[in-house]
Amino acid sequence: MCGIAGFYNPRENYEKSPLKWRHILNEMNRVQKRRGPDDEGIYLKQGCGLAHVRLSIIDLMTGHQPMIRKQDSRECSIVFNGEIYNMPELKKELQEEGARFETTSDTEVILAGYMLHGTDYVKKLNGVFAIALWDSRLKQLFLFRDRLGVKPLFYTMAGETIVFSSEIKGLFQYPGISPSLDQDGLCEIFALGPAKLYGKGVFHGVLEVLPGESLCIGRHGCKHDFYWKLESHPHEDSFEKTVEKTSWLVEDSIKKQMLSDIPISTFLSGGVDSSLVTAVCARELKKQGKVLNTFSFDFKDNSKYFQSNSFQPSEDRPWAEKMAAYSETRHHFLECSNTDMIENLFKAVDARDLPNMADVESSLLYFCSQVVDYNKVTLTGECADEIFGGYPWFHKKEAFETDSFPWSMDMEPRKVLLSEDVIHALPLDEYAHTAYEKTIHETPVLEGESREEKRRREISYLNLRWFMVTLLDRMDRTSMYSGLEARVPLADHRIVEYVWNIPWSMKCPDGIVKGLLRHAGEGIVPKEVLWRRKSPYPKTYDPSYEKILGNQLKEVLADPQAPVRQFLDSKKVHAFLNSPSDYGKPFYGQLMAGPQMLAFMLQVNYWLEKYKIQIL
Repeated sequence: MCGIAGFYNPRENYEKSPLKWRHILNEMNRVQKRRGPDDEGIYLKQGCGLAHVRLSIIDLMTGHQPMIRKQDSRECSIVFNGEIYNMPELKKELQEEGARFETTSDTEVILAGYMLHGTDYVKKLNGVFAIALWDSRLKQLFLFRDRLGVKPLFYTMAGETIVFSSEIKGLFQYPGISPSLDQDGLCEIFALGPAKLYGKGVFHGVLEVLPGESLCIGRHGCKHDFYWKLESHPHEDSFEKTVEKTSWLVEDSIKKQMLSDIPISTFLSGGVDSSLVTAVCARELKKQGKVLNTFSFDFKDNSKYFQSNSFQPSEDRPWAEKMAAYSETRHHFLECSNTDMIENLFKAVDARDLPNMADVESSLLYFCSQVVDYNKVTLTGECADEIFGGYPWFHKKEAFETDSFPWSMDMEPRKVLLSEDVIHALPLDEYAHTAYEKTIHETPVLEGESREEKRRREISYLNLRWFMVTLLDRMDRTSMYSGLEARVPLADHRIVEYVWNIPWSMKCPDGIVKGLLRHAGEGIVPKEVLWRRKSPYPKTYDPSYEKILGNQLKEVLADPQAPVRQFLDSKKVHAFLNSPSDYGKPFYGQLMAGPQMLAFMLQVNYWLEKYKIQIL
């Protein structure tokens, strides 16, 4: 993976003052260098500037970007962040059409495909990507983002200039663009955080290319189009055929995403999702006489404090050990201490450019920094719960009856530390409800479905558009911060398209959570692992962690210059710290409860201070 950035203004001749504009491009590269530590480059022409930092995974020697391709008087240049997993097939097709290649890079395949077929070529790409492509003949810049939003791409306007970047921090290197927050931005943080409304970048004026969207920017402005949207259709396959096809799609996606010129690894928790990915990867590597590296994560001394509960019924380690032995992998157990977690709490903000999932994010950032010492590419089991219906809110009666996000049904826990002035000044409930309603109205309907199935489809769509994207952002930023490429084979758009239309009775046969995926894994994963009850990403149960956070928040409140003070009620905070922790009422998802609220507010304070954010 990599980082891309640049700017476009058809009325600006950047070549008249190249030193100035090259400096800006180099600064955009500098702040994103962690995404691409292996190489960097810039491209500057009249009307357009492109920047790229590279993490070398495929074509280690000749895959330099920006990549330029010329034909007669036409010159096209591209910067690309991602991987195209069907690149070998696409390249063969293009060669049969007469295309000639100078590299083995998937970047050149995209560029050659565009020059032969135009923007529709993006529909043929199976992969994850954020692409900026400049066509000198048309004098147009094209931006593309992958179908599910795995790779980030933000943009904003500076007068008549469009400025874009993989990460928000890149935008702030352009003259005149500075971080500020309006009322909507504050509502994003306090009403929706760590999620955000898709298409928005939280900061005032910052937008996001939507999943499946393409932008065409030229002299007459910016045209938005969608090359992919999820559609609802009747499902006509039998259960047996559905299991067979799901199994094939899952295996094919995993095998495709093993594409790499350097050794791969997998994250292995011992749950069904990561175990499926690991089993297929280990089997395929074994055919080549290679051994797969696997990694599992936990918190120091968690076995001492762990107590079984409804959402984490058992510890992962014994199951990871069982799966590693079955697949004959080279397994590594990584542990995160309280110190590691808190030290990375603010690095996680640097990585995401936003307050985020607190220790759920900082711990993953720490683990990724350890994994990269062994491997620069890893495959994960992320996204299976959103696609196959693994979360409690797919099953609970309350989620069907609520008129709000099913993972954040009660807004009151979000207000527990906020001052009454802020609560009255910001329309938190209204903002969250409007965001929720927007997605409900966009849900692809299927005529003739029952009221219950229609609601189930809404819950599924909410998960794909919101919860999954939040976790994908987490995975991208925490891994790329250390130059690690983390892949998500279960989020292949072909899987999403097929499973989306499968009726619930097949997705959850006999009431078994993710039963379809478990049936699809028969013969690949041991039965006891395959049918194990779901356990999510681990969290620390060490009570001293919350105490450390509480003391840090007290220090923040004692500082008259601390920017978060304007939003918090000191009496509420101290009362909260003196009351028993509530691990059973998360304010977001399953994991973010009392301690995570404290950590989130510490992140907000750091973010406001570090980015010198102006409140409008």
